[in-house]
Amino acid sequence: MKVNELKIEGAWEFVPVQHGDPRGVFLEWYRFEQVEAVVGHPLRLAQANISTSVGGTVRGIHFAQVPPGQAKYVTCVRGAVLDVIVDLRVGSPTFGEWTSAQLDETERNAIYLGEGLGHGFCALTGDVTIAYLCSEVYNPAREFAVNALDPELGIVWPADSPLLSARDSAAPSLAEAAAQGLLPSYADYRAYVDALRA
Repeated sequence: MKVNELKIEGAWEFVPVQHGDPRGVFLEWYRFEQVEAVVGHPLRLAQANISTSVGGTVRGIHFAQVPPGQAKYVTCVRGAVLDVIVDLRVGSPTFGEWTSAQLDETERNAIYLGEGLGHGFCALTGDVTIAYLCSEVYNPAREFAVNALDPELGIVWPADSPLLSARDSAAPSLAEAAAQGLLPSYADYRAYVDALRA
């Protein structure tokens, strides 16, 4: 499996080797020891999710407070998405910056994003299914969103009229989320990840 480090600390792309013949394709989309070697600690598998979307849907930017946060390992099993990671950790050298990768059923690549990072995606095709592994179970009391269309973030979404949920449409801007004390801190992220690696 090939690994590409993304420009935000705590985020990587994993590109599997695909073995195909006239019958179809086989691949390993997740190997715990390979992720552990890159990340520096095991990914605790607490929950696995499936999400389907129609073309032009934008979901996110979702995040969980740290600790414990929620690390994710995300792949697209049908269609294609632009997967976006935003650094929401106050005090991080890349705070407020975003990076992206296309996940699709051709490359069958995956993204790992660590605790404290925001996650969202845009459905590029008409019928999208993504699957993701999570290090913690969903906890609505500790999970929040930043508005994906916030001009301060400046995310370039490949959709003329993005389809957002009511929750995501009403999400605060990055500045508002910071003022409300919702965002995780880089110091808490570092302390938590260092403890996982110890």
